[in-house]
Amino acid sequence: MAKPDNTIDITTQLCPMTFVRTKLAIEKMAPGSVLEVRLKGSEPLVNVPRSAQEHGHEILSLEPEPNEDELGIHRLLIRKAGPA
Repeated sequence: MAKPDNTIDITTQLCPMTFVRTKLAIEKMAPGSVLEVRLKGSEPLVNVPRSAQEHGHEILSLEPEPNEDELGIHRLLIRKAGPA
């Protein structure tokens, strides 16, 4: 699994702010960098990875956070797209 270069926690955010925060974090990173996003809730689990892919970024993984099953927190790894 890729080691993240940066991590953000959007577990307390609501859509559409979940992807807005993710997009802003990605914009600050170099192409090829990996962002780890901690997220929670059915909407962010669907919308954040989909929106990242629509912007050309690669979804590396989306998995439940260890020992957090009861809270429903997941970790999403996104690799920032290189220059077009």
